[in-house]
Amino acid sequence: MSEENQNNEATPAVEAPQQVNPEQFLKDFDWHNYEEGIDVIAGDKLEEFEKLVAENFVDTLNNEVVTGTVINITDRDAIIDINAKSEGVISLNEFRYNQNLQVGDSVDVLIDIREDASGQLVLSHRKARIIQAWERVKNANVTGEIVNGFVKCRTKGGMIVDVFGIEAFLPGSQIDVKPIRDYDLYVGKTMEFKVVKINHEFKNVVVSHKALIEADIEEQKKEIIGQLEKGQVLEGTVKNITSYGVFVDLGGVDGLVHITDLSWSRINHPNEIVELDQKLNVVILDFDEAKTRIQLGLKQLKAHPWEALNPDLKIGDKVNGKVVVIADYGAFIEVEEGVEGLIHVSEMSWSTHLRSAQDFVKVGDRVDAVILTLDREDRKMSLGIKQMTPDPWTDITSKYPVGSKHTGTVRNFTNFGVFLELEEGIDGLIYISDLSWTKKVKHPSDFCAVGDKLEVVVLELDVNGRKLSLGHKQTESNPWDKYEGEFGVGTKHNALINETSDKGATVNFNEDVIAFIPNRHLEKEDGSKLGKGEVADFVVIEFSKEFKRVVMSHTATFKAEEAKIVKQATKKAQTQEKTTLGDLDALAELKAKLEKGGK
Repeated sequence: MSEENQNNEATPAVEAPQQVNPEQFLKDFDWHNYEEGIDVIAGDKLEEFEKLVAENFVDTLNNEVVTGTVINITDRDAIIDINAKSEGVISLNEFRYNQNLQVGDSVDVLIDIREDASGQLVLSHRKARIIQAWERVKNANVTGEIVNGFVKCRTKGGMIVDVFGIEAFLPGSQIDVKPIRDYDLYVGKTMEFKVVKINHEFKNVVVSHKALIEADIEEQKKEIIGQLEKGQVLEGTVKNITSYGVFVDLGGVDGLVHITDLSWSRINHPNEIVELDQKLNVVILDFDEAKTRIQLGLKQLKAHPWEALNPDLKIGDKVNGKVVVIADYGAFIEVEEGVEGLIHVSEMSWSTHLRSAQDFVKVGDRVDAVILTLDREDRKMSLGIKQMTPDPWTDITSKYPVGSKHTGTVRNFTNFGVFLELEEGIDGLIYISDLSWTKKVKHPSDFCAVGDKLEVVVLELDVNGRKLSLGHKQTESNPWDKYEGEFGVGTKHNALINETSDKGATVNFNEDVIAFIPNRHLEKEDGSKLGKGEVADFVVIEFSKEFKRVVMSHTATFKAEEAKIVKQATKKAQTQEKTTLGDLDALAELKAKLEKGGK
């Protein structure tokens, strides 16, 4: 016998382990004998059984979604086999979306209740779908996967979209790249979306349809911009209008026409030129490939208005235009589309008293003007309105000769006088000293107000300098001419002392004449002095028409020597045109004596 045969006989053959079917094992197993200890199961057999159970049966304690098979359908429930120790039950209400549910269908379920009161395993298809839906939504947010959604209804700020059974929010700004005018058009539609945001705490999902469009548009933009050239003319559609410009759709890429590039004329808002969905030709002014920005122009399709301006137009010609802008210094007039001229405020009136341009014109007015300057290279033009009427200073000498009387309107003040307008373009100055014969005016505003009417006399006329010197007090005679005789030196008066002070007293004869009595000239004949409220006789010892000054003395009325001196001074004063106490030798001597207290 060979060595090989000897080995075969010595070693018995090993049988391959038989596969045990757990279900058949449980069916054939005699639990009674096992529990009574009649049949003994080896330990290795029990371990093998437990391993098979773990591998083939669902752990009902694990809260995970599993796949089951519909094995029976009743009037109210569906019986599902999930390969557990017992079948589970799901209410048919959870399958409303699937009216064609049949025995043998596979469904995803979640173990809801391990055993209810009757020991039944309760499953949930709805909860399983929600868990799966959230997993799909979270995965779509991470991977950028495109999902389908059903637009259910409108809500504040956007729409509600059903995605995998979850209600997601679609903001109005994320529906399309162009502004949406009617949201209701999207209700009931199934569309593609991108999950852009998930709030795990509040279980909120935000989706966007615009993000999908933008991704396509970005590719289109790069392709289109790569073919653009400055100066190229394209047709586009007005997509949006803002206060600063117009967005034009060039067929997959947008460009902006700034408000300043819409028209050569000034406009307040782009809707004066274009309207939504309007088709128009535009020219490419500039573009940025990196930022995919395109700057367009509309007015550039026309020649610049200055180039088309009438070549025969020259300085001195009259034009008619519309006021388009008003500034403090003047107004801009559009004489032709895109051609403007400035009327400075100084060219609006012949008056030298400058005012605001709004006092003469307002936006929208049509005015006639004369061209004062014209620079075609710099495209500048200055105009004048006042030149449409004759210069009032042309015949000033005949209208306002020296000595003539007129009435004017107070326009403004200076510290030294009042500016009076006699007519449009003719102003004159009244010096403060020529306002009143009698009042001491510290500031012109104390005498009159702006807008007051004053009568004046022309005192001086400077035609070349365009200056008029006026006087108001000269419209009436100087009352001091009369007072010169009435209150001349030596004249006697009986009056009441109104006020007294350390220096003397005053006597009011009228509004103009307030005489002063020095302290030493208040002495009465008995040696006492006059006081406030006393009535006495006085003699004038000084009179000045120029300075409107009257000085009187009571003492001189009873002292012969002083009376004699006053009499001599009076006689001498009558031969002089102007006299003061210092001009008269006799009065000077009297003044010296009085200051020494001589009698």
